[in-house]
Amino acid sequence: MGLTFCIVDDDPATRAMLENIIQESRLGEVTGTARGGEEGARIIMETRPDVVLIDWLMPDQDGLETIVQLKRQGFNGKYVMISQIENQEMVGEAYQSGIEFFIRKPINRIEVESVLSRVSEHSEIRQYLNELKSSLSKLDTLNLLSADRQATASVKPRSVSEVVRPIYMNLGIVGEAGCNDITAIMELLLENGQSGPFPPLKQLYEGVAAGYKSTPREIDKEAKAIEQRIRRTVTTALTHLASIGLTDYGNPKFEHYAPLYFDFEDIRAKMKEIDEERDDGKSKVSIKKFLQVLYLEALDQMQSA
Repeated sequence: MGLTFCIVDDDPATRAMLENIIQESRLGEVTGTARGGEEGARIIMETRPDVVLIDWLMPDQDGLETIVQLKRQGFNGKYVMISQIENQEMVGEAYQSGIEFFIRKPINRIEVESVLSRVSEHSEIRQYLNELKSSLSKLDTLNLLSADRQATASVKPRSVSEVVRPIYMNLGIVGEAGCNDITAIMELLLENGQSGPFPPLKQLYEGVAAGYKSTPREIDKEAKAIEQRIRRTVTTALTHLASIGLTDYGNPKFEHYAPLYFDFEDIRAKMKEIDEERDDGKSKVSIKKFLQVLYLEALDQMQSA
């Protein structure tokens, strides 16, 4: 089932063109259109679309004001800004308000299809992650070091390494110490046929640590070291992507990996931190989300190989 869209733009020709592109490209269904921010906010709250395509400059209420209003009213859909504006400061302000992509005027069919396809792709991955958490049956036991599981494993560690290395390169973390730990976690999950709710991080750290150490005390100490190495590595990936986004919002790596591996609020906060040339050392990252997404990407690539 495709996404639902609401189009808010004071130009009727733009509204009609966007609606036609969405319908003809089978990207989803347009559930509402509006010619201004106030009318748009009302329709959006009534129809609750997945994605809002909204013009920046409108006579009654501009797009940013409308987005702020919708967020205050509890609407959590995705936003795509339509604009002729090229000023980087203003574009940065728009991203910080919560939009995920830009469509530039005059409207170009190829650009619209490309942007909305990426929005759809990200939405599908988020939905899959939610389903992974809520609907899969519970694991009876996750014995990460089971000799029986290793004997029947269909994935070779080297193959896992080959799959994740290009992703590490795009995330700017090749050579980081935590990559070895992350790869080890991916190998364990894939070898053990992960089929239930994603395991607790502590269990994963201890599973990897048990491959290096033998006594409970040593395993516990190594697990804590693994956690720190992975956290530093994931934070490095966040910083790398935020740096790309700060200079080029349209960079394909930024557009694909930033919203996929990180919460966009965290990306925006890091971009602001870099722009202001400060480092408070408190970058927020979700390691669990990072590992979940990497696992799904690795699993998909290995199954399609």
